[in-house]
Amino acid sequence: MQQWIKEVARGQKGAKDLSYEETIEVAEAIFSKSATDAQITAYLIGERIKTESAEELLAFIRKLQDYSRKFTVSEEIKAKMIDFAGPYNGRNSFAATIPVSLLLADYGIPAYLAASDTLPPKFGTSIKEIMGELGWHENLLNLEENKIIHLDPEAYCEPLKELRRIREEIGVRTLLNTVEKLLNLANAKSIMLGAFHRTAINKLNDVFKQLDYDNVYIVQGLEGSEDVPVHRNSFVFHWTKDNLQSFTVKPADYGLLCKEFDKNQKLSAVDQAKIIKSILSGERVEENTYYYNQTILNAGLRYYLFGVAVSVEEGIEVAKKQLDKGNIIELISSWKENAIKT
Repeated sequence: MQQWIKEVARGQKGAKDLSYEETIEVAEAIFSKSATDAQITAYLIGERIKTESAEELLAFIRKLQDYSRKFTVSEEIKAKMIDFAGPYNGRNSFAATIPVSLLLADYGIPAYLAASDTLPPKFGTSIKEIMGELGWHENLLNLEENKIIHLDPEAYCEPLKELRRIREEIGVRTLLNTVEKLLNLANAKSIMLGAFHRTAINKLNDVFKQLDYDNVYIVQGLEGSEDVPVHRNSFVFHWTKDNLQSFTVKPADYGLLCKEFDKNQKLSAVDQAKIIKSILSGERVEENTYYYNQTILNAGLRYYLFGVAVSVEEGIEVAKKQLDKGNIIELISSWKENAIKT
């Protein structure tokens, strides 16, 4: 480990990227527990300062997949399923991806949500915590029958579980924050994730070329999530192995703009669950207008991107009709009753 730490931790001017093969050796040392805590910490911090290359990210993804158990689903589900890869350090804003995924599942689009307990640097509210507050626990919903599943990656990937302590102690973002999003435990052919900056997409482009995705959807979502906001415009990229297209989502174009947004507000899991239940029950509460608009905009966008609707507008109308019925909560109850432990 020491020889590789020396290369990545020489400072911003002296540090150099390791090759794919060299990084495979580093990842193996970390995941096999042959590296010490001090060496792991030094490497992660050195990479954080240097910033990881596409080859380094790919090496860690590949090696972490070698150490993971896969979640078995049929080929038909894999082809249709969307991996919604949100930030594992949680979020303070509304997790629209949860009610949106339920709408998609109700429409027959398999949705895969993966999240562990919250991590640094944000220590926000995690998807796992919100799902638990809603009464849904890991593997409660059968993917083949109900078209939605939530998994805790640490239950399928021992190294992520083992590295949690070190990540919590150093308290900063590391390359693992990106790697865990692309672990793809369910072998989904499509993934949607967030990105703060366009420059990050250029780096990830070289990674996606080597992974087994047919479609990658990247959005400038809130807090680096896959959820577009409704108080500002957001860019959206659709990547395939042959093409990269982009466009801008403007909430005002759909009559959904809500300019008032408190970026300092932190919604707890209890708050989130209450809002989600209200929206899925068909309620139109004024205080939840932002969250309702965000839900139907994200659902409409996804229906368009995933080929259900010919436009975002049409997708929004599909989502509105689903919510107006107010039966998603009842459907969830039936899913719980009929769920098969996987």
